[in-house]
Amino acid sequence: MKTLVKVVVLFLFTLNIQAQNATKAKQLLDDVAAKAKGYTNIVIDFKYSLSNAKENINQDSNGNVSISGNKYVLNFMGITKMFDGKKTYTIVPEDEEITISSGKDDDNSITPDKMLTFFQTGYSYAWDISQNIKGRKIQYVKLKPSSSKDNVKEILLGIDTSTNHIYNMIQTDKKGTKTTLTVNSFKTNQPLSKNHFTFTESKYSGYYINRLD
Repeated sequence: MKTLVKVVVLFLFTLNIQAQNATKAKQLLDDVAAKAKGYTNIVIDFKYSLSNAKENINQDSNGNVSISGNKYVLNFMGITKMFDGKKTYTIVPEDEEITISSGKDDDNSITPDKMLTFFQTGYSYAWDISQNIKGRKIQYVKLKPSSSKDNVKEILLGIDTSTNHIYNMIQTDKKGTKTTLTVNSFKTNQPLSKNHFTFTESKYSGYYINRLD
């Protein structure tokens, strides 16, 4: 009987610690989201890495994104993707082709404008390891999708505790593919031109424009 009592007490204690850690993790993520929403705009330079040991895949790419509200301009792998609040423009200079579609991507995808707030819904939280990276304290929070249909197994979100800015995001899917986005620079309230998030068709003379709707 005493052994059973000890097991129950230990179990309840563990549940209590997990609940406290989940609350702590959610509070940190709420602080990150609130901080991001407080800026007029955000400009991020990043490194993107993709790896899968089974498939012997290792790829690295660099990119940048500017965000203001729900508008964004993403430059990645030679392609520019822009959302002006109403339409999405995918510009491929190599093919001299532009695809224009109304609305945004699937709500379940992590689009550039949601990369600093996507974790607010659809995930469970757990407090994870803390690391010192180049003199910065990076606290990790582990996210797990609430839906079993999600292809993502888990996401580790690294947060610089001195700024409440995201330092990196490590995503692992159910097939073992790992993608890591590391922020090289995080600038806020930049003097962007008033037309920064506006698509100007005259700049792309000779391009084939594919209007999906």
